[in-house]
Amino acid sequence: QVQLVESGGGLVQAGGSLRLSCVASGIIFSVNAMAWHRQAPGKQRELVAIIASDGTRSYGDAVKGRFTISRDNAKNTVYLQMSSLKPEDTAVYYCNAPLVYHTAQKSFSNYWGQGTQVTVSS
Repeated sequence: QVQLVESGGGLVQAGGSLRLSCVASGIIFSVNAMAWHRQAPGKQRELVAIIASDGTRSYGDAVKGRFTISRDNAKNTVYLQMSSLKPEDTAVYYCNAPLVYHTAQKSFSNYWGQGTQVTVSS
């Protein structure tokens, strides 16, 4: 059973920092790309950052230069370091494993965590 468990959300003042963590189980973590998405009230879910199995990273335009995604394959954990936070970063942040291959079924699945709330006060 695949599980993605996020932690690290909370309330922070504008300009502050937070680090989110996501521990994955039930997948071969090191071979999978991992991503963070967010969804603010009344808005669509958007990609924040993604890191490939080889460490290649990509960011959404809204967070470039402020957020850093990283991974620790030994701990099956992906991180999102958020700095210079703005009130518009307020959202529920979701961990995502977008392309997990199942050998037996010869198919791909997309997995999500339950989300962690980040609130940035002005």
